Amino acid sequence: MADNFNFELVSPERLLLSASATEVVLPGTDGEMTVMAHHAPTMTTIKPGVVSVVTAEGATERYVVFGGFADILPDGCTLLAESAVAVGDIDRDDLAQRLQDAREDVADASSDAAKQKAQDYLDHLTTLNEAIVSA
Repeated sequence: MADNFNFELVSPERLLLSASATEVVLPGTDGEMTVMAHHAPTMTTIKPGVVSVVTAEGATERYVVFGGFADILPDGCTLLAESAVAVGDIDRDDLAQRLQDAREDVADASSDAAKQKAQDYLDHLTTLNEAIVSA
């Protein structure tokens, strides 16, 4: 049986989840990562994606995040999301608007670096949209 650790998911609006968890899968900028108790101290940026949390009770909760960063310690993990919502509560119109805004940001970028950053964000949102639509 896996050890438990404290997990908190925080958005600017509110604390979405504070729970004892056995496993959390984060959409890190460099790839998905699984956090478990006794994880090495790490800080990572988060890309738009789905966070999956297995609680100490064995339930799985999923949240859509739109960027942020995670602070991982051996006894806990805090994810500070730019924006987050439970998968079941996702507003598809909001996601469509974010995709449209990202497309406009790519088109309006004034430098190669800005264009690449905007394109990366658009790619993440597109992947997230495809994952949610098929779920």
